[in-house]
Amino acid sequence: MDLALQGSLLDLADVMTLRELGAAVRRTGLTRGAWVDVRPGWLAAGDELFTALLRDVPWHAERRHMYDSVVDVPRLTKFYAAGETLPHPLLVEARDALSRHYAPELGEPFVTAGLCLYRDGRDSVAWHGDRIGRSRDQDTMVAILSIGSSRTLALRPRDGGPSRRFPLAHGDLVVMGGSCQRTWDHCIPKTSAPVGPRISVQFRVAGVR
Repeated sequence: MDLALQGSLLDLADVMTLRELGAAVRRTGLTRGAWVDVRPGWLAAGDELFTALLRDVPWHAERRHMYDSVVDVPRLTKFYAAGETLPHPLLVEARDALSRHYAPELGEPFVTAGLCLYRDGRDSVAWHGDRIGRSRDQDTMVAILSIGSSRTLALRPRDGGPSRRFPLAHGDLVVMGGSCQRTWDHCIPKTSAPVGPRISVQFRVAGVR
């Protein structure tokens, strides 16, 4: 797959590593018990991880019904269920670090990883909530590691209201928690700006998609 990533000029780290979470995590309260945490630059020197995932993950295009036709979903995906070997050891490290950090609130570990590849600004994901499984009627968390070109995560209340936008850069972490999946929707909107490829890694608990 011939997708080039321009390395970040702001990330001066020499070795790929996950930085501390702790006080560097910034929480934004939403409504009805929903919240969003952001840890800018959680992954340092992530170009190597991007290249490895792009090369080693068996990406595939999903298809969905839209009106009277079947169309390609505008991004490539791969889902790793609980117990499946993840495609890079740093993702195991990230999953375990998130499980430790959020254990007091979440009460269970992150166990699955869903990967999405946005090849350019035309790739996107429409408004939705991760409401398959227990998250339909229970609070949960979805943690997303963003690698590659910057894209915007947009959120809006499910029952209407002003939206919120969170720009995500190379190595940023965003966690949607509380009632966020039930009471808010989120999306990665298309953009006409010249943007390169981005990979998102979504860590979830058992029984949530």
